[in-house]
Amino acid sequence: MNYPMRSLENCLQARVRVMAMLTLALVSSGAAPAAAQTPEARLPSCLACHGEHGTSTNPEVPSLGGQRAPYMEIQLYLYRERMNRNDVMNEVMTGVSNEDLGIIADLLSQLSPPAAAKDGIDTARMDRGRALIHRHRCDVCHNPDLSGRDNIPRIAGQREDYLLKALRGYKNNTRPGYDASMGEVLQPITDEDIRDLAYFSARQP
Repeated sequence: MNYPMRSLENCLQARVRVMAMLTLALVSSGAAPAAAQTPEARLPSCLACHGEHGTSTNPEVPSLGGQRAPYMEIQLYLYRERMNRNDVMNEVMTGVSNEDLGIIADLLSQLSPPAAAKDGIDTARMDRGRALIHRHRCDVCHNPDLSGRDNIPRIAGQREDYLLKALRGYKNNTRPGYDASMGEVLQPITDEDIRDLAYFSARQP
């Protein structure tokens, strides 16, 4: 993740371009609407896995509380188009219209952020994680408080097991995302550092 500022600028510019292209795709693609199910009617099935109040209690299932609507709309689109592979999410998003994707994302964005993990804080690991976040400029894209912005996710307070899964997925290219930046960023990072990054992020308010 410790890459030159020019690469960081290229990463941010690429994200802006990708978000613009995906927004255009959301507006222009002709996905068929799901059969007679309103976005509001779909919410209970979302919250059954991701947590009624936006905080997941299921291993490796992310909390959605505090995420921005643009980020979630793009993620839902990627699942609908099977650009991100997850059997449950691919099935749930099948046939959902572009308009409904936006409505679902907006409804989910109103959930409260999850509380930071507080179990047995290891000060040394927190210090290592904080240093890694700054060294690899995670705090540039995800904000200094890791709250996320626009199409970049909130990672503060996210489930530690999910963060581990996601970061490892980016590193081994099993989680493609919507651009290559995270895969590139994670390549030089060791699994020990990934564990410290996830540990620190999960414990941020």
